[in-house]
Amino acid sequence: MIGQMTPITWLAVAIAIVAIFALGAGGIWMITGRKDRQRGVLMIICALVILGNVLLWTLPA
Repeated sequence: MIGQMTPITWLAVAIAIVAIFALGAGGIWMITGRKDRQRGVLMIICALVILGNVLLWTLPA
């Protein structure tokens, strides 16, 4: 699938990676700083799901 990826697909992957970092950092901040554990954990779980999708998109079959 890597050979079939167009520039717009790489852009989607790049945006997803930025979202992973933002959700991970925000989740850690929510857990430690604001003491809102449930939302922080949900943000980290969302980041892990997006990471799984990026790995499926980019790893060879």
